[in-house]
Amino acid sequence: MKQKVLTILKYTLFLAIGISLVWWQFKKMTPGQITQFKESLRHANYWLLIPVVVMALLSHFSRAIRWKILMAPMGYKPRTSTTFYTIMAGYLVNTFLPRAGEILKCSLLSKYARIPMNKLIGTVLVERAFDLICYLVLIFFTILLQINFVSSYVKSKLAGFTSNKHGLPGWIKLIVFISLIIILIAIIKWIFKKYSNHHYIIGLKGFHIGLNEGLTTIKNLKNRRWFILHTLFIWSMYLLEIYTGFFALDATSHLNIINAFTVLSLATLGMIVSPGGIGAFPLAVQEVLLLYNIDNVSFGWLIWGIMTAIIIVGGIICFILLVYQKKKIYEVKETVQGENL
Repeated sequence: MKQKVLTILKYTLFLAIGISLVWWQFKKMTPGQITQFKESLRHANYWLLIPVVVMALLSHFSRAIRWKILMAPMGYKPRTSTTFYTIMAGYLVNTFLPRAGEILKCSLLSKYARIPMNKLIGTVLVERAFDLICYLVLIFFTILLQINFVSSYVKSKLAGFTSNKHGLPGWIKLIVFISLIIILIAIIKWIFKKYSNHHYIIGLKGFHIGLNEGLTTIKNLKNRRWFILHTLFIWSMYLLEIYTGFFALDATSHLNIINAFTVLSLATLGMIVSPGGIGAFPLAVQEVLLLYNIDNVSFGWLIWGIMTAIIIVGGIICFILLVYQKKKIYEVKETVQGENL
């Protein structure tokens, strides 16, 4: 009972933080910006958001298939529907608790598809590694295509880190950071060696073995080409969602696919720094649009709103379908067992 209360309080806290960020964003708006925001959304072409929703769902479904491809070398072949449902449920939790959704989707799939949790976490880490590579490639192309705009923005943001006006020079900060990582790794290795027979350490070693098996699945992939194609498809959908969304508002309708590269590159950071991108995503989009002399706060909120609505509504529906699917499987098994008797 106590654990349930703590869990509810934790969820409520993160939800309150997210709502506070949204309130803070609107609170600092000037009367002119509020009027602009209302007028932009009032005259938006919401029909164009239908293909945005379709592309978002396609990217999530493609991610479910890609995850299945990673499980195949370990001998596991869960239903695509089960994988899709768990991914959407994970996204739902990520909206309120950053990164908690990754653990939840592994936990749900482990429960409903009977796959070891540690192996699933290994496959998720592989996914994240490839997503990071795609994101770095996206940033590279963004800088290449928008060198004049992006370089000045990046320089201004990095100036605070490299400056020594208010502290140590940037190179010293970097050395200190790397040194702390090395020390931390050395301490962890010492603990594992010193207390190798402790039951917690033995448990962690067992988890590590399963994790390694999940990570090494990429070497044994039979459908490596399909895995790469699904990865490219997922990020292509992300890009097209932004580009198609441009045409929903008059203020952004003149922007092109190259501008969408810039928005996606920098706005993705907003999804990383706050739960579900609450507050941070619209702010990041607004910063990018200022590069193109567009002083409009509506587009970021519009895209974030539709993406969040898909996750919340879709996540709830998929969680219900996941439970119903499992219940139906149990009923079929019981019927077969009864007939055999």
